[in-house]
Amino acid sequence: MIAIIYGSTTGNTSDAAVKIQDILGEEEVELFDVKDVGLDALEYFDNIIFAIPTWDYGEVQTDWQDVWDDIDEVDFSDKTVAFLGMGDQFAYAEWFQDAMGMLHDKVKARGATIIGHWPVAGYEFDESKALTEDKQHFVGLALDEDCQPGMTEQRLNDWCEIVKAGFMAPA
Repeated sequence: MIAIIYGSTTGNTSDAAVKIQDILGEEEVELFDVKDVGLDALEYFDNIIFAIPTWDYGEVQTDWQDVWDDIDEVDFSDKTVAFLGMGDQFAYAEWFQDAMGMLHDKVKARGATIIGHWPVAGYEFDESKALTEDKQHFVGLALDEDCQPGMTEQRLNDWCEIVKAGFMAPA
């Protein structure tokens, strides 16, 4: 089983979480809104997708702010984690996907196995805290419903194949 833990203000992130559940299968994926469950679901799942939007100038979405410090107390050493970020690459080009990068860094520091990197090709932005060291990939799937909504479905389908393989890989 895979847990998707998301926070969503406008509905874009929750919509993406539902689409991932549809692609991977409802019998394989359980959805959790972080504002309703916090981090409680983490103890019951070894495979986790965190879905987080970046707000304004690289800020963490409100529901995630409520559990932000609690993440530092979770042991992720036996967990495989993927990330989905929502952002606006044109209006906030200097902070594109920053919240996903910040969440990734916290979770990785707590021992998680990270899967689901996504290429930066096809995006236009100035800076991001969500880049891998080689700056050729994001640490997770980057979606932009403001500027590239027509690319979301294909990106989700392709990325779900990557994470499905990662979750099934032996540790």
